[in-house]
Amino acid sequence: MVYILLERLFTSLIFPTMKIKHGIIAIIIIALFLIAIFTINQNEKTRVIIIFHAGSLSIPFDELSKEFEKKYGIEARREAAGSIATIKKVTELGKRADIVASADHILIEKMMEPKYAKYCIQFATNRIVIAYTEKSKYSYEINESNWYKIMERRGVRFGFSDPNKDPCGYRAMMVIQLASLYYNDSIFENLIEKNTPIRKEKQGENYTIIVPDSSNLASNYKIMIRPMEIDLMAALETNEIDYLFIYKSVAMQHASSGVKYIELPSYMDLSSPEMMNYYRKVSVKLADGREIKAAPIIYGITIPENAEHEKYAIEFLKFLLSPDGQQILKENGLTPLNPAICDHKDLLPESIKQYVE
Repeated sequence: MVYILLERLFTSLIFPTMKIKHGIIAIIIIALFLIAIFTINQNEKTRVIIIFHAGSLSIPFDELSKEFEKKYGIEARREAAGSIATIKKVTELGKRADIVASADHILIEKMMEPKYAKYCIQFATNRIVIAYTEKSKYSYEINESNWYKIMERRGVRFGFSDPNKDPCGYRAMMVIQLASLYYNDSIFENLIEKNTPIRKEKQGENYTIIVPDSSNLASNYKIMIRPMEIDLMAALETNEIDYLFIYKSVAMQHASSGVKYIELPSYMDLSSPEMMNYYRKVSVKLADGREIKAAPIIYGITIPENAEHEKYAIEFLKFLLSPDGQQILKENGLTPLNPAICDHKDLLPESIKQYVE
């Protein structure tokens, strides 16, 4: 309709007659009105937010995005990566995002605030487990007490994500060293130092795990390393590896594919706030010099300063923190924080403060 009117208008201007000269103004007004309506409708149809998030949030954020679009008519376009790589998309590559969600809230607070983000909302917790399948070597005898002895056996392969790119990777290092302390055994030496260039240093009762540049962390006959923890799930499901250090939520989400898991004692699985002082005996120093102390696993989320659609991003945060959003997180193995926690509550949008402690 718009194009027909414009064609008639163009024709009338090139070949005017007395009969239609008086209608030109009316046609122009109608055409401009219809173009405005058409443009508004198109903008309404393409309302979007861009979300950069941790790989372990892929399935829950997919479900959240679908429900969010149904409820608000706003499309959520997502990009998953390791949390460090996710944040660097904004801080180093200059990409625009409306939401950034990390598997470790500390990364947002240290890498984004205050230049790239004003605040970080802690919204859910998780724990590290060891995932396996029925085809995994010695799957019939592994348990929470002997898992490291099983992994030490000849021919057994296990995996974890790159500590320089993904929190699940450096948390796997923390878990293994905490297990060494808990069992008073050389577990870190046998599993990690014998098979990778990753090393640890002792200072009194504390341990620092030194991770070299990612180019030196190639997979080998014993260990498979990938940029993101979910990259390793396919390798586990196809029996390329026997065991995988992974978040409990991710293992649960793949149960239908035959993935099982064993839970570890709270002394090492990074799930317990009461164990904070014990966890802090271990830290990981990454290749870029950043040092991260072991702590309970808490996810963080923020709206970056360069967000183009802040209004829509606020609506997404409200939905995430609402009972409906929390239910989706629960169904996917995460434990929502209720209320959520924020390091700078005074800087939050007013409509979000009701959900935050």
